[in-house]
Amino acid sequence: MPPRDRVDPASREPLEQLLAALPGGFHAIADIEQRRATVRAMTAATTAELPPDNRVVTDNRMVPGPAEAPDVPVRIYRPAGIEGELPGLLFIHGGGMVISDIDGEDLAATRLCAEVGAVVVSTGYRKAPENPYPAQLEDCYASLIWMVKSAAELGIDIDRVGVYGGSAGGNLTIAVSMLARDKGFPALRFMMPIYPMVDDRNETPSSHQITDIGIWDRSANIEAWSWFLAGQPADGYAAPARAEDLARLPPAFIDVGELDLFRDEDIAFTQRLVQAGVPTEFHLYPGAYHGSETFAPAAALSQQIWATRIRALRAALHAR
Repeated sequence: MPPRDRVDPASREPLEQLLAALPGGFHAIADIEQRRATVRAMTAATTAELPPDNRVVTDNRMVPGPAEAPDVPVRIYRPAGIEGELPGLLFIHGGGMVISDIDGEDLAATRLCAEVGAVVVSTGYRKAPENPYPAQLEDCYASLIWMVKSAAELGIDIDRVGVYGGSAGGNLTIAVSMLARDKGFPALRFMMPIYPMVDDRNETPSSHQITDIGIWDRSANIEAWSWFLAGQPADGYAAPARAEDLARLPPAFIDVGELDLFRDEDIAFTQRLVQAGVPTEFHLYPGAYHGSETFAPAAALSQQIWATRIRALRAALHAR
């Protein structure tokens, strides 16, 4: 049965609506600036329809970036009316290293803040192709350093800090965690790379199967890796599937949809984490495509995905 025919029925309609508005999906827009603008406009339209979430208060900042690089934008989310130290979560948005921004995943960051009960610091980062690797990793690590060093001001317990990100943000979640391990700072309690983009080689069966879902198909992934690497050979930070040493990483949680191009590379990466002694929880969701919990939030499958993530984050970050 073709992948499109295996999509969860309750998650299918929003996908079909997107493809009706944008035949071929976002990747069909060749001009990168127009593609970014289209994503921003669709996100803004969705957000405008929703009432403000009074469970959370936010604060936008610019924080010091890497040496000789621009400052990095962050948005700080804190549960309203809760005093004292809380766990901290660095949130890294997705977008193939090419599109999206803090606003694009504001709803997800807000939800995690409110339902996990944590201070969430959502970080922006420079995008390819204008800024290829390692700009993205350097910006996200700089945000993590600022977050931990500002823990007293932010009300964060530095012994309970995690990193979360989906897709390209999942790649950066793993890479930031590896960099923190290798530099010896900061200590991380947990990492949650969601359907992470970990392998630049595009050789797995799922990378060949997922060609016409309309959300991050094979051609989009090949283009994104080309822009991100800009002709550089991928090292283990750029493409975590190439990392030789996965030991001593923080405990992990990974989930991915059955109909996600990243399915097989994420299964293989999870296997390697476990073999390296990293406690890892993994979920494979039949009928889910890349980002389906975002595109079809009302679907029972999406609610299951979110509830499972939130349960795992609460368990990891609130444990003493």
